[in-house]
Amino acid sequence: MTAWSQTWTYVDGDWVEGNVPLTGPRSHSFWLGSSVFDGARVFDGLMPDMDMHAARLNRSAVALGLKASMDIDTIVGLTRDGARKFDGRTALYVRPMYWAEGDGPSAILPDPETTRFCLCLYEAPMGVPAGSSVTLSKFRRPTIENAPTDSKAGCLYPNNGRALREARSRGFDNCLVMDMVGNIAETASSNVFMAKDGVVYTPITNGTFLNGVTRQRTIELLKAAGLTVVEKSLRYADFEAADEIFTTGNYSKVMPVTRIDDRALQPGPHYRKARELYFDYAAAGPKV
Repeated sequence: MTAWSQTWTYVDGDWVEGNVPLTGPRSHSFWLGSSVFDGARVFDGLMPDMDMHAARLNRSAVALGLKASMDIDTIVGLTRDGARKFDGRTALYVRPMYWAEGDGPSAILPDPETTRFCLCLYEAPMGVPAGSSVTLSKFRRPTIENAPTDSKAGCLYPNNGRALREARSRGFDNCLVMDMVGNIAETASSNVFMAKDGVVYTPITNGTFLNGVTRQRTIELLKAAGLTVVEKSLRYADFEAADEIFTTGNYSKVMPVTRIDDRALQPGPHYRKARELYFDYAAAGPKV
């Protein structure tokens, strides 16, 4: 049985402790995947960019045909209320969600009027920046024409899961995933950056992967600090020849890659600057 960490969930107007059962076998989201979510972080009494995560959640709901029933300020306020239920010693993962309970005019279509909302907060320590290994995945990111890539939809993640599972079966922690035309999109779990000859590069958003909140913030902070950041189409060979590689994502923020295939890398100055800038930014931002 899974041992859940301490968890509080806001649903139907109240806070409930634990991993609350919320849906059933007839629920649209259970059998047809009509759910969206977002992920944010609370750590050290800080809650960076929660408004951006809430806004993306609402955009994701609309993209999947759901009804975004909660405004951004309400989601931010509930997050602050929920975070105060914990002792503050362990970082929290913050997961607001929408999902459809009922069918629309077709069983395949969700009925937006049956959309429900919950906000789940649970203890999840921040990742330690020890470095990770990556390889190239044989799986690819879909395009907007064949998957709802303009949303943070739960139905997208089994594809990420199989990429991650296959990479780990070959002894790697993660993998770089291409889009349908062979450009690198992201890793199986985060956005990705590389540095070469003093310039930071990251794949340009092209509708196959989410423009992550931490990705956007990192680009902004690096540019403000005077570094050159270029968003462009990148191939796997570019990462193979990179001076350094690092990732950004909500769960662990800014993390170094220390091996690509058989080539060892060191956490470099651009990674260290990005991580320093991000946590300085968070420390100066909204408090719980």
